[in-house]
Amino acid sequence: MSDARAMSFGAAADHYEAARPDYPFEAVAWMLEKLPHGSRRIADVGAGTGKLTRVLVEAPDAEVVAIDPDAAMLAKLRETVPGVPTFVGTAEALPLPDASVDAIVLGQAWHWVDAAAASAEIGRALRAGGTLGLIWNTRDNRVDWVRRLTEIMHSSAAEELLDQAGPVVTEPFGALEAERWEWGRPMTREQLHTMADSRSHLIAADKGTRAEIDAGMDALFDELGVHGEGTIDVPYVTRAFRARRAG
Repeated sequence: MSDARAMSFGAAADHYEAARPDYPFEAVAWMLEKLPHGSRRIADVGAGTGKLTRVLVEAPDAEVVAIDPDAAMLAKLRETVPGVPTFVGTAEALPLPDASVDAIVLGQAWHWVDAAAASAEIGRALRAGGTLGLIWNTRDNRVDWVRRLTEIMHSSAAEELLDQAGPVVTEPFGALEAERWEWGRPMTREQLHTMADSRSHLIAADKGTRAEIDAGMDALFDELGVHGEGTIDVPYVTRAFRARRAG
């Protein structure tokens, strides 16, 4: 991983699990649809608490392993997706033999890696013709109040990557294919605060910065009339990418 903040999530594993959204099944299926029929070995890298893992295990004939640099996140994953083998590792240093898996996927993670080193290492572990899949859930900042919320919390590394040139992969992969899905998720005021608390910027922030962000969020929620158990529909965009290993 290329940023120290990438290793901060274990301290907020419960918040991450409680507040981060799951991935739409159709988006995950799209990433994997070019895999050969029959038994499919899939590695979820940067698996965190298992948000993507739990969708992967629903794929027909899938044999899934989960890899993450943070042991605390993997401990939470073993609670949420029991039975999936877990290993400590990174996209640049995978605990996998050569040509041992059919697909390697990363959810909310490629923005933390060294793209060239990760592409080479993933290419080593993938079988010829195997798939690299990248996927992100982000709030839809085209909606005014969501854009204001993002300004209060500050943009994440993922949002910055996707708002600019997007992800890049290098040899042995060809060009990335891309697709997107738009959907919504009702959330309470408390859930929105928990979501913010799961972001690396806030995990690493000092108390003064956290208090300032919390106050800004509360002012926005007061304006929107989001109180108690009341919810507001949060618009999301899921963006998925896939590339095939050459050779």
